[in-house]
Amino acid sequence: MGFIFSKYMNDSLKSQQDFMLMNSRLQLERQLLMQNEMRERQTAMQIAWTREFLKYFGTFYAFAAVGLTAGAIKKRHPGPLVPIVPLSFIFAYQYDMGYGTLLQRMKGEAENILDTQSALLQLPKGPLNYEDLEKIRRSQSKFFIEK
Repeated sequence: MGFIFSKYMNDSLKSQQDFMLMNSRLQLERQLLMQNEMRERQTAMQIAWTREFLKYFGTFYAFAAVGLTAGAIKKRHPGPLVPIVPLSFIFAYQYDMGYGTLLQRMKGEAENILDTQSALLQLPKGPLNYEDLEKIRRSQSKFFIEK
């Protein structure tokens, strides 16, 4: 009788463990999908912000360029044109970020770093693992203490 009961308990425990494993895998998959979705939305917001900023900065740049050029012609001296140089670099960067290929170039360079210079990406004390995380969790847990 005890054997039948323990066999039933073992089968029940095994099915419960399988269910928990499947559930944790499903939860991890959902978390990964959610993190990727949030990353994509944040990137889209960054691009949209850059494009909106470019409209305002482009207007400022156009007025500044016209005003500085008129000032240089009026004074017959090229000095007032100097601020156009750094403003041009800022405008070009913002345009490349909003409408150009800057993000593709950054992605390509990031992939290159991942492929050829992965030693630069190593974390201090190495990568985290499950045992380290559990040790930290247990030390910080206020619910119960495992023995």
